[in-house]
Amino acid sequence: MSVTKVKQRSLELADFDKRDVRTQFGALCWRRHKGELQILLVTSRRSKRWILPKGWPVDGATPSGAAQAEALEEAGAVGKAKTNCLGIFSYTKEISDESQLPCVVAIFPLKVKKLEDDWPEKADRERKWFTQKKAANMVMEPELAAIIRAFEPE
Repeated sequence: MSVTKVKQRSLELADFDKRDVRTQFGALCWRRHKGELQILLVTSRRSKRWILPKGWPVDGATPSGAAQAEALEEAGAVGKAKTNCLGIFSYTKEISDESQLPCVVAIFPLKVKKLEDDWPEKADRERKWFTQKKAANMVMEPELAAIIRAFEPE
């Protein structure tokens, strides 16, 4: 994978202390379908925008293991996440209508072996395969879009 320079968005910390920035781990779920690379996206619970499966660190789990667990929980995606971090992006998580939390997310690649028909967050989220280019265009965060565009599976 080549390193791509992307202009990062600054985090808005006016109402936050630096210690308030949270870390999450996400899975870039991928497959080859008819020879074409595809990326699996899910909708967020509140805004229904397209995102990668991601979540909080899990006690006793590695970062890639936590990302793998989130892929199963949020998208029903089964596979083994690699331990190499593809990159990091930042976003602001909407906790409530009045509360936000700045987050940074480390992304790990996960080759999807199968999709479960039923998964824990099925009622809360949609999931859909996109071409690499379309997936990059569907996400709102420029840093995440750049990670998706630069992704080259093994």
